[in-house]
Amino acid sequence: MKRSMHAQAGTALVELALAMPLLIIVLLGAVELGRYAYFSIQVANAARAGAQYGAQNGATSLDSAGIRAAAQADGTNSIAALNVSPNQYCQCWNGASASAVSCTGSCPVGSHIVSYVSVQVSGTINPLFHYPLLPSALTVTNTAIMRVFQQ
Repeated sequence: MKRSMHAQAGTALVELALAMPLLIIVLLGAVELGRYAYFSIQVANAARAGAQYGAQNGATSLDSAGIRAAAQADGTNSIAALNVSPNQYCQCWNGASASAVSCTGSCPVGSHIVSYVSVQVSGTINPLFHYPLLPSALTVTNTAIMRVFQQ
């Protein structure tokens, strides 16, 4: 009996040494996935902040610089550079359906113009480590659309 215990001495250390590289790779993958998820949430929040600023009224929906500033101010916690693209578009709404129209145009009788602000935000995240067969940078894009408040 003593001989079999002596023959197994150190096997746990060998197993740990063999499994440790795989465990480290899984841990690093989980960290990178968490960073990517956090970055995606930050980009979505920045797009929503820009859209909220633009949706306040007709004047702010046309204020591209203000929309960009609102989106970038929300994303400054962890994002180095954001690309913000605001856009305003309008539709004729009759209660059942909508059709595209110029924001300076008019709608047929029984319809009214509804304007929207759309903010697309994109940012690039670099992984902590460079992995073979994976891109060196990932671009995250999100769009928020809100109806402009009309009195």
